[in-house]
Amino acid sequence: MSATAADLVQHAREAILRESQALANLAEQIDDGFAEVVAAVQRCTGKIVTTGAGTSGIMAERLAHLLSVSGTPAFYLPSQDALHGGMGAVTPDDLVIAFSKGGQSAELTQLAERLVERGSEVVAVTERPDSPFAAAASRVVHLTTDPVEADAGGLIALGSTLVAGAWGDALTLTLMGLRGFSWEEVVQIHPAGIVGQQRDLPDTVAVPTRGGAA
Repeated sequence: MSATAADLVQHAREAILRESQALANLAEQIDDGFAEVVAAVQRCTGKIVTTGAGTSGIMAERLAHLLSVSGTPAFYLPSQDALHGGMGAVTPDDLVIAFSKGGQSAELTQLAERLVERGSEVVAVTERPDSPFAAAASRVVHLTTDPVEADAGGLIALGSTLVAGAWGDALTLTLMGLRGFSWEEVVQIHPAGIVGQQRDLPDTVAVPTRGGAA
């Protein structure tokens, strides 16, 4: 039985609504643990290193870019490359933020174990705080995707990648405000493309303050 155009449109809208609900529900998951990660980043005297595998790795790479753009130097280290010698680029002065939805990736668990042994702090961002990956890390950020149907069949990471990305976006914007990183600096380090052509910039960067006023 073939679907009509109306059926296809409705199917797509329902998928988007499920994912948007998962994002909306993330807001209530931001708690003191988030503030602790912010504080850990601020204490870090080296760089922020992000890592992950599969779609989690894609979100980790995205976070590294956004952090660097907004005043927090960061780089992405693929987990497999790290296990083949790349972890030598990570020092005890660095802070590692590692993403794994299910926490069952053997390579990420091994990487977290080795990095902690080498003196680096590892933040595990996962939906399974009782996983081997989480146990290997220094601290754990527990995220959930609600509704679970935002991930197709519970197997294809759709909504969960958006949740991880939005968590990283919140971290990025919070740190940018705390550091006082200006829009002029954003443009200065981003000369290519439309960003580098901007001249009419916002006056200020939102800064977290007591009571939520900006």
